[in-house]
Amino acid sequence: MDMTGEERIAAKRQIVWQALNNPNVLRKCIPNCESLEKKSPTEMLATVKFKVGPIPATFKGDVTLTNLNAPESYTLVVDGQGGIAGSAKGKLDVKLVEDGDETILTYKAGAEIGGRLAMLGSKMIDSSAKKVAASFFKKFSKIAAKRGAKTANRADKVTDEDGDE
Repeated sequence: MDMTGEERIAAKRQIVWQALNNPNVLRKCIPNCESLEKKSPTEMLATVKFKVGPIPATFKGDVTLTNLNAPESYTLVVDGQGGIAGSAKGKLDVKLVEDGDETILTYKAGAEIGGRLAMLGSKMIDSSAKKVAASFFKKFSKIAAKRGAKTANRADKVTDEDGDE
């Protein structure tokens, strides 16, 4: 499965970068994420429930950040096991480009599915992956924009208090 996309987020690149590296933000955005724990600055442990077609599964796996180029890009590598449902390995390349007060996030994802899930066929898997991505980016964009607005409001208050309008 391969997927690419682009999202425009109403927040500065630094705010988006910080959100992309915050396990609490990611946990809120990943559909059915039960836990996402930071093991090190570049490693996390995730537990996520998925249902692809008739097959439900709870995946537990390692998430590793590689090719870090703050605040511009990174690669997220996932290696998960879902018991009898199968396994999933994936790679997500993320790039952030600042565009005024907004950020353009582009991504390229690739995944390999094994076990019972692989028997469902690529159309069903691709459809499920697109729904998960759409849900993730809808929530993520909202959270990042809210964080960006808070930062802008704090900066405005400091400017007002200093009389530097």
